[in-house]
Amino acid sequence: MTTQRGQTRLQKFPIGIDPKQFAEYLAAELSPAEQEKVSSLLQNFEGAKFAIGVDRLDYTKGIDKRVEAFNHLLAAEPGSISLLQIAPRSRADVDQYRKYKEHVENAINHVNAEHGTDDWRPIHYTNDSFSQAALARLYRAAPVGVVTPLRDGMNLVAKEYVAAQDPENPGVLVLSKFAGAAEDFNDDEALLVDPNHPEEIVEAIKKAANMPLEERVKRWRSMMDKIESYTIHDWGADYLRELDKSRVTPADHILLPGFGWSNEAQMPLYQSYAAVLTAYNEIDPADAALKRAAYADVESAFDALAAPLKHTQDRLWDLPAATASRDGRGRTGIGARED
Repeated sequence: MTTQRGQTRLQKFPIGIDPKQFAEYLAAELSPAEQEKVSSLLQNFEGAKFAIGVDRLDYTKGIDKRVEAFNHLLAAEPGSISLLQIAPRSRADVDQYRKYKEHVENAINHVNAEHGTDDWRPIHYTNDSFSQAALARLYRAAPVGVVTPLRDGMNLVAKEYVAAQDPENPGVLVLSKFAGAAEDFNDDEALLVDPNHPEEIVEAIKKAANMPLEERVKRWRSMMDKIESYTIHDWGADYLRELDKSRVTPADHILLPGFGWSNEAQMPLYQSYAAVLTAYNEIDPADAALKRAAYADVESAFDALAAPLKHTQDRLWDLPAATASRDGRGRTGIGARED
């Protein structure tokens, strides 16, 4: 895109993860305290199916819609599946986020009161944070991964859940079609849903929880191939490669003091400025009067050149206080400061 301010290039760079590192997380030892925390959580689901959701406690993540979906699911199929919802607090000092936290917790309490028993709780909810190694164990243990943000740039939890699965017995990913990861995983791989419609989440979770092993393996293998074929290292290399293409070099640009590198085509007055500057530099320093007069022309030409650039580049520039030039007069150029 080219405007009066110059050329802007827009390109998307879908970020990946490091699947090899995630495999190492699964093998890594946890601290005794974290091992106890993970074991305590998993004890709640022994012999039962459960789904896992891992999200910041943020209204864009659709946690309330997810809880609503579980309410509908358990009303239709009591005791069929549980949810482990991990939701570290986000922007706790903002009133709207505090209200959202209360809204989510009230919804969870309602589901647990409505559908729970003395021996079974439908939704296990925690605001604790976990290491990547601990999350990897929790992802692998969950037959269903639920990633249903209302809108998300990527959501790497989706890729982490897939990377953590047992190749012989993988879980199923339920994924919002409005997460960036949905562009990587099609409907033959993840189960794509509209998170604004809890009934779609319900049907996807039911399908995921009862999916035959052969289909689960096929879906997982296809997603894992994509994750392994484009890792975070590929993403970084692509980004830097494209960034390098935008590098401004002296070969086709001019270094203008105070304005950085600028293209000559965008500075129609540059030739006039260059001419008077050349004339100034060719004057014998011994001819002080002529040198002073020529320098005044340089200043005037520079001001004329810089004025439209200050407008088109839309930056804040400070004119420096007068400084001594080599011939003892005036300023030598324009300095810059970005606020």
